[in-house]
Amino acid sequence: MIDPFGRRVTYLRVSVTDRCDLRCVYCMAEDMTFLPKSEVLTLEELDRLCGAFIGLGVEKIRLTGGEPLVRRNVMSLVESLGARLGAGGLRELTLTTNGTQLAKYAEGLARAGVRRINVSLDTLDAAAFKAATRWGDLEKVLDGIFAAKAAGLHVKINAVALKGVNEHEFDRLLAWCGEHGFDLCLIETMPMGEISQDRTDQFLPLSLVRARLRERWTLQETDYRTGGPARYFDVAETGTRLGFITPMTHNFCESCNRVRLTCTGTLYMCLGQDDAADLRAPLRDPSLGEEGLREAILAAIARKPKGHDFVIDRRRKAPAVARHMSVTGG
Repeated sequence: MIDPFGRRVTYLRVSVTDRCDLRCVYCMAEDMTFLPKSEVLTLEELDRLCGAFIGLGVEKIRLTGGEPLVRRNVMSLVESLGARLGAGGLRELTLTTNGTQLAKYAEGLARAGVRRINVSLDTLDAAAFKAATRWGDLEKVLDGIFAAKAAGLHVKINAVALKGVNEHEFDRLLAWCGEHGFDLCLIETMPMGEISQDRTDQFLPLSLVRARLRERWTLQETDYRTGGPARYFDVAETGTRLGFITPMTHNFCESCNRVRLTCTGTLYMCLGQDDAADLRAPLRDPSLGEEGLREAILAAIARKPKGHDFVIDRRRKAPAVARHMSVTGG
């Protein structure tokens, strides 16, 4: 799959549910309205769609949410996709999670062929964690993270940089990750969905964070990539990596290789644009068959834009994109 700008699309992010058991303040409103189950594709339908993408050249699939591990029977999808690894055409199957369910599922994920996972963890302070997630239990997440490590999964910690919330904790987070062998990736907050707060008060440019971290840590340039948008540095003192995802201050669109599929069968060709393609209709139309589904996917890829237009503007209070991150699959 080649988009209009010559970029090869090899990475599919699949939101298996818009539901989550946390309400992180930068991601969701507290009183979220979730999709009715009647609008959500079955796991078998998601598996069929993933198979079509793999047949068209997708090499990496990341399962996301909401929180993917709250979807009932989600491991059946993980296992089915895991069976496509290697000779099946898929090079990597991975997952982004908030960690609340990891203690239960870590061993099963590893058995299915998952080798790396991303865990969202913005703070190591229990009170701050509860405030940022509105009701989350830090110890439960930490238990999940260490269960994943024990199962042999490589863990990367994702932390959203929030001004006045966790900006004083990045040294601690980096040291903690180094102690346990986890990579750390810092992410700028993105203007997606109404969240009942002003994102201009949350936004913290990572160029400033990186400069502060360099006062204590030796950050060495590296060409390491995972297929996503992060720019990585080796941390000399810990032997682990530190990544920065900067959609606001320096976008990563020129090398974008990914599209996002929601649990309703909607395909977003860009995280920061509203244009989307309905794949549920061709998926469920028996007269079209697999070829019709493939044609619908290729037609969508032909509309992939050059990049996003994220901006956090104090004069414009509305988010750049109306849908919440949990709908698209972060």
